[in-house]
Amino acid sequence: MIAQEIVQVITLVLILVGAALAVSFKDLLASILALAGASLLVSLEFYILQAPDVAIAEAAIGAALTTAIYVIALRRTRRKEKE
Repeated sequence: MIAQEIVQVITLVLILVGAALAVSFKDLLASILALAGASLLVSLEFYILQAPDVAIAEAAIGAALTTAIYVIALRRTRRKEKE
């Protein structure tokens, strides 16, 4: 019982760290990857809370599909380089 609570707290802290990293990175690709990691941790938290159907949906849509859309959008835009 105590071990499960410790895992939950660690997961929640890592979600916050991933979200903070996604906001603080200057490189957009790194931000996308940090956001994908946070989304995977959210799906892990749903699984720990005994909601496997929500965890699968979060992993499929939140981590996989959203990350793919962001990466495709990033690849199709031009980056302004400092002159």
